[in-house]
Amino acid sequence: MVLCLVPHFLSLPRHPHSKHLDCRNYPHRTVVKPVCVFRPPILAATREEAAGLRVFVVSDLHTDYSENMTWVRGLSRERHRNDVLLVAGDVAETYNNFVLTMSLLKDTFEHVFYVPGNHDLWCRHDDHSCFDSLQKLEKLLDACQRIGVETKPVILDGLGIIPLISWYHESFDREMDVTGFHIPPLEMACKDFHACKWPDGLTNDENSLALYFDAMNDKNKGLVKEIKSVCSQIISFSHFLPRQELCPEKRMLFYPKLPKIIGSDFLESRIRSIHGTKGSVSACHVFGHTHFCWDALLDGIRYVQAPLAYPRERKRRMNGGEDWLPFCIYHAGTFAERLSPCYWCDYYAKNPRTPDFTQLAPWVARFYSRLP
Repeated sequence: MVLCLVPHFLSLPRHPHSKHLDCRNYPHRTVVKPVCVFRPPILAATREEAAGLRVFVVSDLHTDYSENMTWVRGLSRERHRNDVLLVAGDVAETYNNFVLTMSLLKDTFEHVFYVPGNHDLWCRHDDHSCFDSLQKLEKLLDACQRIGVETKPVILDGLGIIPLISWYHESFDREMDVTGFHIPPLEMACKDFHACKWPDGLTNDENSLALYFDAMNDKNKGLVKEIKSVCSQIISFSHFLPRQELCPEKRMLFYPKLPKIIGSDFLESRIRSIHGTKGSVSACHVFGHTHFCWDALLDGIRYVQAPLAYPRERKRRMNGGEDWLPFCIYHAGTFAERLSPCYWCDYYAKNPRTPDFTQLAPWVARFYSRLP
């Protein structure tokens, strides 16, 4: 996820001395300690000594950054040769880096699954062979097939794995907007509006793209039906968010309009059609895109994000991970303990979501001037 005009798209104060969330203007809020920029690393959830299927998850590899490509190259083939990896989008912008990354992952893991992210569909630089982002998507999926990367639902040792293609739509955001400040419009702040190219009839306006991408999943209805009939444990995964509660409230974000370009209601409906309207103890969905580590149970489904994110974010210990990724979410029939610590999940476990309160957090307000 790349936003222009907004410094680094961070989620917390950048100054190391800001050790606590300032709640003076946020009555009835509980401070989650520590809220230091350099927070402790998330603890990996693995049991190396036990046998059985292991499923690892990661998103937002962004291997156009050399540091991230180095991280991929450093994954242990010996450790992961019998494992499964789910890649929840945003592998690389350039086709060559995408193919190299997925090839390295397939050489490391026995099974690799993939869903596309927005960065993967950018049409810039060396992708002149693609007239638009849909052609690039087809090119990426063809590459996955050649490499041996799975993009369709599969059953492995009784576990159902269901990749879900998706795109965002602005109406996904139903929370009150932050007003009274000079906040750049989406077209200026989000590179997707310029780097993605769409054929006639598909635009970022309204819901056309979200509906089009969601409909791509219909071809797998038979496979999904089979998985639902025989599997008691299912992991679905997408790049984009299925629920707005999986993103911090607007006043906390360096770009308060971010929720308009992150998720899809159609995706949530499809997830519920798989896991059930009430979910289950074995229902899990993995996502990416926003670069916030996340692990929350909402209406019976566990939602997890485990992003590698950008090198600058990892250096500030803000978002993403390095030493604890990829995250082992499933092992020998058992789902892992939740990511810990997980800043925003810990915060919302102690504080209610109050989106109608739109006063910008102090670390956000200093970047915006008030309207006259």
